Amino acid sequence: MALQCLVDWKGRPVNPNRHGGVKATMFIYFLVVMTNIGNIPMLLNVVSYLHGKMHMGIADASTTATNFFGAICVFTFFGAFISDSYVKRFYTILIFAPIEILGYMLLACQAHFPALHPPPCDIVNHPSECTAVSGRNLSLLTLGLYVIPIGEGAVRVCAAALGGDQFDGDDPRELRGKTSFFNWYAFCISLGGFVGLVFVVWVQNSEGWDLGFVLSALVALLGMLVLVAGLPFYRHQKPTGSPLTRILQVFVAAFRKRNLSVPEDLVGMHETTSIEVLERTSGFKFLDKAAVDDGDARRWSQCTVTQVEEAKIILRMLPVFVSSVLGYLPIPLLLTFTVQQGGTMDTRLGGTHVPPASLFVIPIVFQMLILVVYDRAVVPWLRRATGYAGGITHLQRIGVGFASNVVALAVAAAVEARRRRHGGAAAAEMSVFWLTPQFFLLGVMDVTSFVGLLEFFYSEASAGMKSIGGAVFFCILGVASWLGSVLIRVVNRVTARHGAGTGWLDGASLSAGRLDLFYWLLALFGLVALLLYLLCAWRYTYRYHPSRMQSAMEDHRVSPASKKLDAAL
Repeated sequence: MALQCLVDWKGRPVNPNRHGGVKATMFIYFLVVMTNIGNIPMLLNVVSYLHGKMHMGIADASTTATNFFGAICVFTFFGAFISDSYVKRFYTILIFAPIEILGYMLLACQAHFPALHPPPCDIVNHPSECTAVSGRNLSLLTLGLYVIPIGEGAVRVCAAALGGDQFDGDDPRELRGKTSFFNWYAFCISLGGFVGLVFVVWVQNSEGWDLGFVLSALVALLGMLVLVAGLPFYRHQKPTGSPLTRILQVFVAAFRKRNLSVPEDLVGMHETTSIEVLERTSGFKFLDKAAVDDGDARRWSQCTVTQVEEAKIILRMLPVFVSSVLGYLPIPLLLTFTVQQGGTMDTRLGGTHVPPASLFVIPIVFQMLILVVYDRAVVPWLRRATGYAGGITHLQRIGVGFASNVVALAVAAAVEARRRRHGGAAAAEMSVFWLTPQFFLLGVMDVTSFVGLLEFFYSEASAGMKSIGGAVFFCILGVASWLGSVLIRVVNRVTARHGAGTGWLDGASLSAGRLDLFYWLLALFGLVALLLYLLCAWRYTYRYHPSRMQSAMEDHRVSPASKKLDAAL
């Protein structure tokens, strides 16, 4: 992104020596860590709150938790639309972060005051004596649960886009820092999740949910205040109006002019002042008709070449999006069932028993370690070997993650088959560390596909759609999670018909089901999804060819910003 497209907080042209770079992203990293200290425990532990404190049934609690995660993904689009269209990303965060904090405080008040939640009872041994939350209290709970995603969705997508804005991808001296940003962005998510799962979950379970929610609100507030402190150092992308409207105009105009022929040279025709002028590309030629001058100057009849190319970018990314949803579908299922596997095994670590919920910490630790090794050791080696600034292309990196996913599923199936063969007390004596290989491969998956997809959609989106590009990535996670729930129901229904009336995942315990066969099914599904993804990736045409290193990118000739990055990270 050229610097002339960016301004400082007063609207003046940016100074590369003062604005942007690693010093600006440090404030953003801090915000990401703080918000995820509260958000990740909320995502992973909210079922315990809904069932244990609000006395919801297991099915209702699970559905509410799934909807909560889906709401976060949906509201990333809302925040992205606001920041790309009307308000700078920084100010969008300042608007929506207090909304997230408000949601935590509403839940804290409800958890604290007895009149706002059901009376205590033994939900485990005497569930019939418990009264589920209802009426106005249920409305308050729903309000708190859905206010948080409004704020969190906007914060997470705008923080990623704001961080990407701090590096000029057209400047080889800053390109190295940009290739590392999303690695460290993912590291900060994991670091926040690690702290939250160790500390916040302990507060929720031991000291009370009210204190847990207050703590989540306070760390989010601290992150916002630190982000504000970095205001003089940020580079800001000016909003360009609604990108969705611009794209819709292209399809409407192309349909109106469907009978016109397209001249050979459309480049530069009907261009207006824009933060980025895109040149005409081949493919989707029917959209080029939207930029043909037929004398009709109405807004929905005459589009610029840049508008047409923005629409083409979306269409080109669509197959990658669909194949990535299918590739990601097994991941939340594998993670969830792996933790349930661990709950049936020997969780002793020395003389301490590790609670099953805390097993989420294991893949997070693996992810952080792998991210550091990848960014500091693997990428420099790959950079010298391939000549690419990021070591490998975004799509290659995503493919590595999907391949590791298939291997992780096969390993998980083999471990589960071994656990079932032991059965009963013998299975309980099987060490939870048999799950280490699949946890490690899950970490590889996050380091490669998670970061690769986020960077791919951000980098391929036009300058006026960077936040939308990030929102598309988070939508992949939400859609994959929802489809995973559908897949479980379908598999249970089909296997129940052909079995003894009980599906593979319907048993009262894992040993009563056939989780190993379900893992093998997921491995086959993941392999098919990988092949589909490879086909889509092979056919994909990058907006810009993945940046080859220039002499200024070589290790012995790096920019001052890159040297600061090495020292700080």
